[in-house]
Amino acid sequence: MAAKSAGSALDWGWNHSPATSAALVAGGAYTVATAGTVTGLPASHALLVAGAGAVAQVGADLYQHRPGGHTAARCAAWLTAGGWTAIVLETHTALTWGAAGWWAAGTAAGMTLARGLVRAEATARTERHQRRLQKWANKQAGEWHERLERLFRLEGHQVDGVRPWKGDVGYTVLVTMPSNIPELPADAVRKLAVDLRLPKGGGIQILDGDTYGQTLIRVTAVDVLAKVVDLPDGPEDTTVTSIYDGLPLGLKPDGEEARIAVVDECALVVGQTGSGKTNTVNTANAGALRTDNTVVMHIDVTGAGISLPWLHSWAVDGTANVPLIDWTADTIEEAHILCDTVIAGIAARKTGHQDLLTEDDKLTVTHDLPEVLVAVDEIAELTPGLLRKLDTIVNTGRAVRVRVLVCGLRATQDVITAAMKKQSRVRVGMRVSDPEELSHLFPTGGGRINPKAAPYKGCGFYSSPDEDDVVSDPTAFKGYRIKPKQIRALSVTYADRRPQLEPVFLDTEPALYYVSRWGRILPRIYKAKQLAPTTIPYTAIDVLYPPVNEFTGIPITSNTEDDEDGNAGPRVVASTATTTAPAGPQVRVGSDLLSTMLNAARPAPGPSSLDDSTGIQADFGRVIQQAGTPQNRPNPVPQLLADAHNAVVAAGGRMHTADLAALLEMEPLVLGAELGKLLREVDIERPGKGTVRAGKDNESKLGYTAETFAAAIRAYNLHDGQ
Repeated sequence: MAAKSAGSALDWGWNHSPATSAALVAGGAYTVATAGTVTGLPASHALLVAGAGAVAQVGADLYQHRPGGHTAARCAAWLTAGGWTAIVLETHTALTWGAAGWWAAGTAAGMTLARGLVRAEATARTERHQRRLQKWANKQAGEWHERLERLFRLEGHQVDGVRPWKGDVGYTVLVTMPSNIPELPADAVRKLAVDLRLPKGGGIQILDGDTYGQTLIRVTAVDVLAKVVDLPDGPEDTTVTSIYDGLPLGLKPDGEEARIAVVDECALVVGQTGSGKTNTVNTANAGALRTDNTVVMHIDVTGAGISLPWLHSWAVDGTANVPLIDWTADTIEEAHILCDTVIAGIAARKTGHQDLLTEDDKLTVTHDLPEVLVAVDEIAELTPGLLRKLDTIVNTGRAVRVRVLVCGLRATQDVITAAMKKQSRVRVGMRVSDPEELSHLFPTGGGRINPKAAPYKGCGFYSSPDEDDVVSDPTAFKGYRIKPKQIRALSVTYADRRPQLEPVFLDTEPALYYVSRWGRILPRIYKAKQLAPTTIPYTAIDVLYPPVNEFTGIPITSNTEDDEDGNAGPRVVASTATTTAPAGPQVRVGSDLLSTMLNAARPAPGPSSLDDSTGIQADFGRVIQQAGTPQNRPNPVPQLLADAHNAVVAAGGRMHTADLAALLEMEPLVLGAELGKLLREVDIERPGKGTVRAGKDNESKLGYTAETFAAAIRAYNLHDGQ
């Protein structure tokens, strides 16, 4: 379905009720009578028009198979209106009280008659439809009774009913089994499919009924999964919804809508490249943004791909007044700031909204107290430190309505953390080639899943808690197709209903950097592109950049920060003051000073005097000495590793291998080999297969992060017994 324009347009449709249509006809008759009296219109003209109208009415009623009595009543109404008009034209009495009275009485009678006729015809159509449906169901019940008896030699069974599905794609048969044969045999599915001669893509599903002995046979006669199903975006499909309604993903084989619940649960979406995984995430975005009680945030450090289509109408076109995505983290550093703010907001909600938890131990989502849904794409690209913070959000945010939707290529431990998988009762698996992956994603019922049941692009399986909080078995579905053009149109429609985070959530230390988030983000993701005036209220302010931990390269958003193991500790920063910067390319605190120091001559390595401190001494990120190391023992941290760490910290926490080699005056291949050897020595692996986004153009190339080097330095220290 093509995207509809959000702009205003003239409506040329005759969207009138029967009563208003009758009133319009009566008004036209009075107008003709009044104007005709002045202009001398012959009375015969009115009779001619009335007769033509009656003849046309007969033709229309015959075409629509209306009852003869209804046709006679409508023709009488036409002739009555024409007769009154002819009399008035003949006697020139259109403006007298008598003529007006008769006209008013006739108009009221016509409106009442029209309303009554339409209601009677609607009732008659419903009754005819019910009779046809009952006749079809009776025929199907008889055929199924004979089919079950013939195929499985059943006796004493009863077909209680046959119910068609929406869209005429199939039906459900309710069977009461005999007491001596409580269920159908194992090969019943195949036998029934062959006997019905179902087309490719159709199928049989046998389920238990509401009581013991009842069996539901679901027959899919049309391959819904093979169709391309566009996301509905008509006026009736974009009305305001609630996050409690769930997020629509697509259609199930029976034509019903597949929905996932994300109020209480986190969601996990996995799928191989090209399976439609990103499209599914954008469909979930559309469902969340259609509501008026959900704030959507994104983490996508591979270029903010899931955010850009939803931001275009606001940032580039200027047709939306607010950003649809409340916050998008396009870099590892921005993701740390976002996660810190969300974690602090969770704690603030738990203490600040205690008066709202009297009836339930969970907050009730409203427009003024919205749910926060954090969608994370390409989770394999995130660092271990970020994964731990996301685990904290997953584990602690349920009661205060902060949930996470995680998207990855696989559901294995090397991609998805144990906490994310365990806490994500909503599972979505897109098309895969290996059945074991689905079994790993769906531990309950996954062993019976056949990937061939969802073979097309955009197909998948999902399971989600129902209204009774019972997680359903994995069910196949075909995802809605949503395109960038449609996203831009929907962005305009959904912009005015976007809620805001409440003061309690934002009254935290990390939230200090929330207001100026777009001043940091927009110059990175749009670079030199001209931004729309709608972004000015978000960028024409002092842009705050948090100080950076010179050892880990992680932004510091509070007085205490977590180390790599999640333990709170003192800060090691380049500057103790919060710095403001104009909107533009990001300038890290202390980076100029660090670059100057690194360009200076390095001191020759050699023994140095040690003090009695108990930690690593650092001079703006440069490792000087390891405290507690005896003077007769060399520094356990290799000098090349320390120099590389200092250089990457100075560059902002990430650096391409070629740039790092140029700074260290080495060949890139030699540097990569040497650093790889040093990292393997202490079993440190680079996230994202070694690719990082860095440099002026934020390109994705082989490189290193400060977190990787910091972990290696700590590993060498521990390896040395410190």
